[in-house]
Amino acid sequence: MKKFLFIFLAGFLLSYVSQAQKFGYIDSNFILSKMPAYNKVQQELDKQAEAWQKDIEGMHQNVEKLKQEYKAEEVLLTEEMKQKRQADIAKKETEVRDYQRKIFGYEGTMFKRRQELIRPIQDEVFTAVEKVAKAKQLQIVFDKSGDLVMIYTNPVHDYTEYVLEELGLASDKQNAPAAKPAAGAVDSPENLPETNDTDAENEQQKQPEKQTKTQKTKPAPKKKSNN
Repeated sequence: MKKFLFIFLAGFLLSYVSQAQKFGYIDSNFILSKMPAYNKVQQELDKQAEAWQKDIEGMHQNVEKLKQEYKAEEVLLTEEMKQKRQADIAKKETEVRDYQRKIFGYEGTMFKRRQELIRPIQDEVFTAVEKVAKAKQLQIVFDKSGDLVMIYTNPVHDYTEYVLEELGLASDKQNAPAAKPAAGAVDSPENLPETNDTDAENEQQKQPEKQTKTQKTKPAPKKKSNN
C-alpha cells in the first residue's frame, strides 16, 4: 500500500512540474534563411564545392582515358606491360576515391570548411534564442528543424519570430510562416475589422425601402358590412 501511494505521489508531482514548465520551439532553418551572412556563406560553399567537384570529374576523365588507351593497345602489350598498366589504372582510381573522400567525406575538407564558416552564425542564433528564452521565461526550447520529430505544433508556442526580432530581421511579410504566439483568445480593439461609414449609411437607406415594399404588398383589411 505504501509503495503504491509513493508511486502515485511521484507521478502526481512529476505531472505538476511538467505542467509548470513553459516551453516553446523555433525553426532554425527558417531563421538562417533570413540571415544575409548565412546566405553569403552558403553561396561561397556552393562555389567551392563546384570547383572541387570539377577537379574530381577531371580526375575521373583521366582514368577513363587510361582505360581506353589500355584497351586499344592491349593486344600489343606483353604480360608484364599489361600488369604494369593495370596497376597504374588501379592506383589512379584509388587516388580519385581518396581525394573525393578527403573533400566530401565525413569530417572532410568541405565539412570542416562549413563548420568554420557556419559556426559563428549558429552561435549568433543561439545567443538570440537564449535571450528570448530568458525574456519569455522558457525552460525548454525545441528546434523544429532538428532531429526531433514534431508531428504537431501549436503556433502559440512558436517563438521563431521573437528570435528574428532579436537578430534585427523581423518582417511581417517575410516571416509570415513563423507567426508570433497569440496574446489571448479575444481580439483586441485594434485587431477588429474596421467599419466603413459609407456601407453603414447604404445599409440604413436600404432598410426603409424594405419596409416600404413590405407595406405595399400587405393586403388592406376588409370593411365590415352594415347589413
